[in-house]
Amino acid sequence: MQPEERQHRIEDYLQKVEFASLDELSEHVDASTSTVRRDLDILEAKGTLQRTHGGARLVNPRSDEFTFSARDTHQLAEKEAIGRACADLIRPNQSVIIDAGTTVYHVARYLEGKMPQIITNSLPVANLFASANRLEVVVTGGVIYPRLGVLVGPSAVEAFLKIHADVAIMSAGGITEDGVTNSHGLLIDIQRAMIEAAQTVIFCLDHTKFGRKSVSHLCGLDRIDTIVTDSAAPSGLVKLLRERGLQTILAQGS
Repeated sequence: MQPEERQHRIEDYLQKVEFASLDELSEHVDASTSTVRRDLDILEAKGTLQRTHGGARLVNPRSDEFTFSARDTHQLAEKEAIGRACADLIRPNQSVIIDAGTTVYHVARYLEGKMPQIITNSLPVANLFASANRLEVVVTGGVIYPRLGVLVGPSAVEAFLKIHADVAIMSAGGITEDGVTNSHGLLIDIQRAMIEAAQTVIFCLDHTKFGRKSVSHLCGLDRIDTIVTDSAAPSGLVKLLRERGLQTILAQGS
C-alpha cells in the first residue's frame, strides 16, 4: 500500500471513531507501528490530526456525534428510565465502577442515596459528585479527552487493573447476539479492565443500541450479568439475551 493511500485510510478511520490507538491504526492499515507513526507525523503536520499519548485524534470531526453534551440529548427519556432502574439494582455501600457513557451518567444521578464508593474515568461523573461530602470518589489517572469528558491511556487502564469493585456499570455502542461493541478504540482496553475488576457487570443500553455493531468488539455476552434497557428494545433480541442467562430489565416510564 502506498503511503498516500495508507494515510487516507487512517483519516477515514478516524472520521468514524474520532480517536484511536497506534496499535489499532496499525492493524487497520496492515502496517507496522513505526510506519503508522511516520504517517501520523505527516498528517499532524498537515493539521488533519493531533498526536496523543499512544495514538491520535481527529482535529476537526465532521459532526458532534462523539461530544458528551451532544450525545446526552439523545434518547433522554429512555436514559432517565434506565438510570432509575439500574440504580435500583445497587445495594447501599457497594463499590461501583462507572464508565464514561452518557446513559451511565444518568445512573450516577440516582446513586447518591446508596452511599456507594465510586470509581470512574468520567469527568462528568466526577463533577456530579464533587460536592457530595458523604461519598468517596476515586478518579483514575490518564490523559483528558475533553470532547468526551473522559480519561484515557495506559494510566487509566492501569488504575482499573489494580482494584476490585462490587459492580461495574457500563455503556457501549451496540449489542448483538455476538456480544458488545464500542466506537472508541481507546476506551476498549479501559472497559475490559473495568469488566475484569468487577464482581458483577451491568450494561445500560437504550433500544437504539440493540442489533447494532460498532467498530470494535468489547466482550461476549458471557462476560455480562445484567442488561438494563428501555421498553422499546426489540423483543427478539431481549428473548435471546434472557435465553443466554442474562438478566434483562426493561425500564418502565421511558
